[in-house]
Amino acid sequence: MITRYKSIFLLLIAALLVSGCANKQPPVNEDEVLRSKIAQLVQAERNNFTAQQWAEYPLGSILSGGGSRPADDSASGWRLMVENYQKSTSVPVIYGIDAVHGHNNLLGATIFPHNIGLGAANDEDLMRRIGIATGKEVSATGVHWNFAPTLAVVQDIRWGRTYESYSENPQIVSALGSAYIQGLQSVGIAATAKHFLADGATVFGTGSGSYLLDQGDAQLDEAEIRRVHLYPYLAAIREADVLTVMVSFSSINGDKMHASKYWLTDVLKGELGFKGLVISDWEAIHQLPGSLYQQIVLSINAGVDMLMEPFLWKESVDAMVRAVKNGDISKQRIEDAYQRVMYVKEKLGLLDGSFEVYDESVIHSQEHQELAREAVSKSLVLLKNNGVLPLKKTAKILLIGPGADNAGLASGGWTFSWQGESTGNQLPQATTLKQAFESVAGVNGGMITTDVTKINEVDVVVLALAENPYAEGVGDANDLSLNGSLMNSANKEAIELAKLSKKPVVTILTAGRPRLIDEELKDWDAFVMAWLYGSEANGITDVLYGDVNFTGKLPFSCPKTSETGNISTENPNRDDSNIQFEFGFGLKYE
Repeated sequence: MITRYKSIFLLLIAALLVSGCANKQPPVNEDEVLRSKIAQLVQAERNNFTAQQWAEYPLGSILSGGGSRPADDSASGWRLMVENYQKSTSVPVIYGIDAVHGHNNLLGATIFPHNIGLGAANDEDLMRRIGIATGKEVSATGVHWNFAPTLAVVQDIRWGRTYESYSENPQIVSALGSAYIQGLQSVGIAATAKHFLADGATVFGTGSGSYLLDQGDAQLDEAEIRRVHLYPYLAAIREADVLTVMVSFSSINGDKMHASKYWLTDVLKGELGFKGLVISDWEAIHQLPGSLYQQIVLSINAGVDMLMEPFLWKESVDAMVRAVKNGDISKQRIEDAYQRVMYVKEKLGLLDGSFEVYDESVIHSQEHQELAREAVSKSLVLLKNNGVLPLKKTAKILLIGPGADNAGLASGGWTFSWQGESTGNQLPQATTLKQAFESVAGVNGGMITTDVTKINEVDVVVLALAENPYAEGVGDANDLSLNGSLMNSANKEAIELAKLSKKPVVTILTAGRPRLIDEELKDWDAFVMAWLYGSEANGITDVLYGDVNFTGKLPFSCPKTSETGNISTENPNRDDSNIQFEFGFGLKYE
């Protein structure tokens, strides 16, 4: 732990130390010390302050929101940006980003499958290696803190964040989340266990504003909260020693998590022994009652240590100073929060300059491409096969559907921008499904065409269906059919064409959750769930051509209808009649 001497005087005497006058320390100004400590408890978004403001308010942290990047979106451009912040303050800032499936804000980064696909792979060693690879690519840009992994145990797949969850099963979420944390932090990047607590248990229709589930209310007794939703945090804290925890927008039985002293202080910090810092989610305290002043008092007293205030960071510092002077927040609570922030900075090597920046050659390196390709192969789930798979490498294939040649759809939300890219234009490093098929067919005498007029010349139709990208509450859905909420409009025509072709049909579904396929399944000879697989589609053709066997298993129950509030295996009132494919189901080649 940083010494008390340094924690009190570091900001005040840095200039004197440089000038050689440290032996003439001025009297400590308690108000300045308090303000300096409070500034360390606030995080702003990089686009929302000026250099002059920054000099007056030396905040503890800066973040890039989804899609927020420097004008020079290269590793060196990112490093320069972070270094410029460090030059302008005595205590180094901790810079945070959402690298939720690779360093997804960075042009040219390796994009791994989203967590739902990694849950289908269910391979702890793979997760640890992905954590290491992601950490290295983040480090190469000078960034210190990753707001990942999500430890939500999603119970209703209509939620727009379902793909950020590994599984409906808490044991899988716990094992994979902890392995990822261990990998990420082993290369010096702070991980974030989020969103605390029970964000995956919200009830349909209780979401915030127009959202159906996102930021909603988990209506469960404490025993169930602990058994299912607190469970992954035990391993994240006690085994993986996660450095930070992010609080959920959601509520438990009507009580907002950002104001819950019981869960944040008594349970998380007390019972679980969490030593790191607790950060609020993006402007989440503004959903608490009252003025900004009252919201800050509620959240800080509940146990929040750092406020993610992208816009109102100045007002937040000022309000917190007033709250302490008014006696509404104790100096002891500020000191505890401050020490937790410094604990994380010390652990990362920010205070002594030992934070390691990896060489930018790690970004989308051959090693990381191969790792992502392995992850894709292991994530695929074979749900039907009438003998058409594996494909012959000499086969003539008609590839149709919106997912055929689009890396943006393959990657989903949180890819280059918050809501994702509907085209692959911002993902030049990616191998699309079409390119992956062509690379195999081209050296084996096969043929790949997207020209539907050649349908009579082919041996098989590969139907590539896809969702449109989305993130968070924007992705909440009430219709899970293949033509329903957030599905790409080109799916319908492609489905009809494949049905009328009279050719064997292999369907690949790229989506962030199971979709309804009960009516269409009879028309398909094979059906593969590919999730949101990212930048390395060669992992799909490795399996479809039989070089690698299927090993993936469904991490979520697959429904027959869109009423999915009670289909999880963790639900004591599970509706077994609404199950198309069971949790854990997955075929393989004999």
